[in-house]
Amino acid sequence: MLRYWIGEAAIPFHSPKYNVAPGQQVLAIINDGERNRLGELKWGLVPSWADDPKIGNKMLNARSETVHEKPAFKQLIQRKRCIIPADGFYEWQVTGSSKQPMRIVLQTRNIFSMAGLYDTWLSPDGTRLSTCTILTTSPNELMAPIHDRMPVILRPEQESLWLDRDIQQANQLRDLFVPYPAEELEAYPVNSAVGNVRNDDSSLIEPLAVAP
Repeated sequence: MLRYWIGEAAIPFHSPKYNVAPGQQVLAIINDGERNRLGELKWGLVPSWADDPKIGNKMLNARSETVHEKPAFKQLIQRKRCIIPADGFYEWQVTGSSKQPMRIVLQTRNIFSMAGLYDTWLSPDGTRLSTCTILTTSPNELMAPIHDRMPVILRPEQESLWLDRDIQQANQLRDLFVPYPAEELEAYPVNSAVGNVRNDDSSLIEPLAVAP
């Protein structure tokens, strides 16, 4: 985790996940004002002002084009930005009446950083719930036939800027919200077992042979 300037002492134990579903815990990196920290956030944003934590089921993603305007996000984009590291993500490609899960990865197979926002909600009994949402942008040429949105993926040299809490102006961040270059990504079909959140093993990320 030297890439994210996180000391080994700050890295918690985390079992590999091959099928992360909404509402589950994801690894995330934040900056607390002094240093970068690695921990877990629940996927599905529950703003600190929310009355009901179930709102998180509807806030899995945030459109980067309007994140500076929407009440749920406009404060978070200033000081509560996070990175969700991953080595791939799934989308379902619909062709006629059939659906095929696709896994999208870097051509290099390296880890990449998805831009996110986070917040902490306090329940009436004092329990703290830390959650996140993933920013999306318009699809590139690879993603367009699969889905009408894609995650905002940061280049390594953009990661420190995204986590820098001193950078708060919209015009300083908007350049990060462009679609990641299609020629640097790869999409391949995987087994439909990924559609069941109870399935979580390395076979899910193996390429599936699809008849032409």
